Amino acid sequence: MTAPLPSYAIARVSGIEPLTPRMRRITLDSDDLVGVEQVAPDQQVKLFFARDGGVPEIPPAPDDGSVAGWYARYLAVPEQRRPWMRSYTVRALDPDAGRMVVDFVLHGEGEPGGGHAGPASRWAARAAIGDPVGVLGPAVAGYRSPDGEPVRLLVGDETALPAIGAIVEQLPAGTRAVAVVEVAGPEEEQELPGAEVHWVHRGAGTLLDAVRAVELPATAAEPVFAWVAGEASAVRAVRRHLVGERGLDKARVAFTGYWRRDLTQDDAPTEQDMADVAEQMPVTS
Repeated sequence: MTAPLPSYAIARVSGIEPLTPRMRRITLDSDDLVGVEQVAPDQQVKLFFARDGGVPEIPPAPDDGSVAGWYARYLAVPEQRRPWMRSYTVRALDPDAGRMVVDFVLHGEGEPGGGHAGPASRWAARAAIGDPVGVLGPAVAGYRSPDGEPVRLLVGDETALPAIGAIVEQLPAGTRAVAVVEVAGPEEEQELPGAEVHWVHRGAGTLLDAVRAVELPATAAEPVFAWVAGEASAVRAVRRHLVGERGLDKARVAFTGYWRRDLTQDDAPTEQDMADVAEQMPVTS
């Protein structure tokens, strides 16, 4: 059975808001987004950026509509014409209005991306009202809460902040949630109403050490379900700690490597990346 290709839309920038010195919020509108389905609290989309700054074009899906078949067609497009494709979390989605909000990290020295702005970061830094972008999705990312339980521990860096914010906003009233977030410095902190937030400033500590120091928000009746995302090696370290040292069941830790140190999304997956994907497969009980 092949996975179906999500719907594709050409959206245009309708709003731009600087959240912090290194985070820019961009609102996208499209009639093709009207009625689009919300699929998960941390839902992601593939965004496409034309190399010439125009309207990005992607190949049609094959007859069976499969993602794998479409991706092969995408890679077959000559590089000079193939639009850049990047994965981003949907910060907010209004299906009635056909409106989507995406937060972009503007990469700087020592931050995600290794100080080298990629095509998405460059586009976001220069975006103007009316600029086009291709949108494929949304699709489910890493959120796999067993039995519909809410997340109680959220861990990540600034690339995970949009998902953390979206998850916190959808938590049931009264849920005690703890977030541990690594950012460049105090100027990059954001308001996260509804969560107890522990900020880690890059260079003054590690995400893993901060998680080790946090008391898990759990009781006998309300066990922890953890969500972890960000730089892949840091995510693996935090997951190992939660499972091996804190005793969480593997099924109670959803984890996703959003980016890889010294590698881009265009680079081939490593053996460790493939092992992570295998462990991220849905757990059935």
